[in-house]
Amino acid sequence: MATLPSVKNILVLDSEGKRVAVKYYTDDWPSVSSKLAFEKSVFTKTMKINARNEADIVMFDGHIVIFKFIQDLHFFVTGGDDENELILASVLQGFFDAVGTILRNNVEKRTALENLDLIYLCLDEVVDGGMILETDASVIADKVSSASGLEAMAPFSEQTLSQAFAVAREHFARSLLK
Repeated sequence: MATLPSVKNILVLDSEGKRVAVKYYTDDWPSVSSKLAFEKSVFTKTMKINARNEADIVMFDGHIVIFKFIQDLHFFVTGGDDENELILASVLQGFFDAVGTILRNNVEKRTALENLDLIYLCLDEVVDGGMILETDASVIADKVSSASGLEAMAPFSEQTLSQAFAVAREHFARSLLK
């Protein structure tokens, strides 16, 4: 009997290996210290590899890790050693592209931290409890934009620059009023 493909964790780390956004879906790492140790180890193993143009893969500690870098952020998707690498790569690419769309292709640590709520919404749209829900970046970005109230008049992928600025101005104003 075939099992559904699953993800063990999705990590977004900065250029020093520190957490930006992480989500674990299994108990393979039961404590916070074991999670931090895994993150540091996987970062150390992959930091010298140039994975800026397309995703790369490593077998690490009995897990398949697919990763990709942009600016000062490192994106990782981890699966079991029996998972299909292409499916894990499509999860990474979908999440990576959705974050790029939501952050208006300004994918860097500062912008990511300012929009951390949107990144976590993306994580929730991609994977739930380890089960892969969606890998299409435009669908993920549209769901996140409508769920966060940032939709204004059109989905992220269809907004003009002036609409995007209006939405950003409104979001900023709301954050100041809180």
